[in-house]
Amino acid sequence: MREIILGTAGHVDHGKTSLIRALTGIETDRLKEEKKRGITIELGFAHLDLPCGHRLGIVDVPGHEKFIRNMVAGAAGMDMVAFIIAADEGIMPQTREHFDICRLLGVRDGLIILTKKDMVEEEWLEMVEEEVREFFRDSFLEDAPLVAVSSVTGEGIDQVTEILDQKVRAMDFHEEFGPFRLAVDRVFSMKGFGTVITGTSLSGRIGVGDDLVFYPGGLKAKIRGIQVHGREVDVVEAGHRTAINLQGVEKDEINRGDLAATPGSMTPSTLLDARLHYLASNGKELKNRTQVRVHVGTREIVGRVVLMEEDTVEPGSDANVQLILQEPVAVWPGDRYVIRSYSPITTIGGGTILNNAPRKRKRTLERDRRRNREIFAVYTDGSDEERMLLFLEESGLAGITADQLATRLGVFGKKLKKLLQQPVSRGSILVVESETQRLITAATLERVTSAILDFLAAYHEANPLKSGLAKEELRSQLRPGIDQKLFHHALSTLARKKKIAQEGAEVRLAGHEVTLQVDEQEMREKIERLYREAGLTPPNLKDTLATFAEFPQSRIRQVIDLLVQDKRLVKVNEALYFHAGALAELQDRLRSFIEREGEIDAPRFKELTGLTRKFSIPLLEYFDKIKLTIRIGDKRVLRKG
Repeated sequence: MREIILGTAGHVDHGKTSLIRALTGIETDRLKEEKKRGITIELGFAHLDLPCGHRLGIVDVPGHEKFIRNMVAGAAGMDMVAFIIAADEGIMPQTREHFDICRLLGVRDGLIILTKKDMVEEEWLEMVEEEVREFFRDSFLEDAPLVAVSSVTGEGIDQVTEILDQKVRAMDFHEEFGPFRLAVDRVFSMKGFGTVITGTSLSGRIGVGDDLVFYPGGLKAKIRGIQVHGREVDVVEAGHRTAINLQGVEKDEINRGDLAATPGSMTPSTLLDARLHYLASNGKELKNRTQVRVHVGTREIVGRVVLMEEDTVEPGSDANVQLILQEPVAVWPGDRYVIRSYSPITTIGGGTILNNAPRKRKRTLERDRRRNREIFAVYTDGSDEERMLLFLEESGLAGITADQLATRLGVFGKKLKKLLQQPVSRGSILVVESETQRLITAATLERVTSAILDFLAAYHEANPLKSGLAKEELRSQLRPGIDQKLFHHALSTLARKKKIAQEGAEVRLAGHEVTLQVDEQEMREKIERLYREAGLTPPNLKDTLATFAEFPQSRIRQVIDLLVQDKRLVKVNEALYFHAGALAELQDRLRSFIEREGEIDAPRFKELTGLTRKFSIPLLEYFDKIKLTIRIGDKRVLRKG
């Protein structure tokens, strides 16, 4: 069953760790330095078994400003927050920053806990409660339960447990089982076990023996064992604080911030299209290409914010942006992020990822910005089909496989198949390659087929005596380049619509016919007569071209090609052509000779034909080429079959 994760938030030394200890009996500060300094530095983890029967996972985050990075890592994946404020101090700097981070990461539920109740008078407590209620006005915590507690005396602790129990009882535990994802927040080795990772399971389920891939690097490992709150399990689902024992990898190969996920479920990218909220607390406007620290999951990456439509963003405003990162990251659309200023380091904004692998977008011209507005409107207001068409349109001729489309949409399995049914049946999305389920838009195919028709029309105009063009030559001439699968799909589409005709390896426009002029018809008759009368000793191509020197060589060659196509002449090599009748007669004689003698060599072939090496060697090689004979040493025999 899905587990609910409760995260803490609040200023340093406001009693987050003490509260968890009072609630659960678990000490979350595990480092020597934490115990020595009395502050939380790294993430701590605990659990609470509620009266309703559910186990609540708890993440204790650092409060000190130096460890906000760790706090952001811990906040990723929390379902609700226990916002901690010390009654003796009230709202403090990290109170504000932690609250901004919770809002930016999309936390929508929680409770407010005033700690250190035993250290203040009742009148002071009432004043702090008013201050706190005012602070959370118009936010998701505006009407949240507020409890004053003492972790020393235990006062109010039972009330906190009761509130958490009520909240968890009311939650929907339905979980769509898609790919598994876990943002790694710790990596260590255990003697006798090997490499272990921990983190909060963000989605899906996975079991012992399954494979994991660590994104963005692509490292693959197999799951040896799984623990949830110290208990061995065979399968883990979303929402659980999880420790996974791996085989096949070393500790140093995995980094905090990596995303462990089902193989093939992520698309790493250094570009992200996103919606940004620039916090009202910022003292100055945000400029285009500002360098920032981007926090996604448990990862921090340096990058730049490119404003898609404006040159600056005022504090408290929203904007469409593209994040350009120094290193690739693996996310799904809908994931949340936080940005912090590069120096000095403070939280300045964040929001939602809209496209996890976009193309690099232009913003210089007004038409670029107008197009950006249209694209971002599709992200936020468009249908699933419109978003699919956008992704496919931007992929161009390469298209996207169904698996790749799933990672771009964050929609998998049967749900994706259902989304594709209508556009595929309607023809707005086409399957180019059945094996990989490679998809393109109908508009993309239309561009390809139009390019083919335009090229063939120009080719026929320039080469009126050629009946068609070799398919592979046609493909190589098209710009931009088109891969074979898409090219043949386009040819099949055009042939089905009777716009082209395919004959063997050649293709032509359906209405194209070779029409000879009077002089070309005369030339054709003369060339055929020349080769027919020459028999097995024809002129080479150079001599034929000289014989008809009054015509351009290109026209003579086209007439010869036409005779070859009509099977009047046979091309033996680049210089030699024979009349088809003479060659057919020789072929019969050669077959009869070998059937009688069992074999033939070059001298006996010369005796059979009376030809010199100039003709006999090319002819022997031709008969090998058409698979009448096969050469064995210096002899030739009939090829079987």
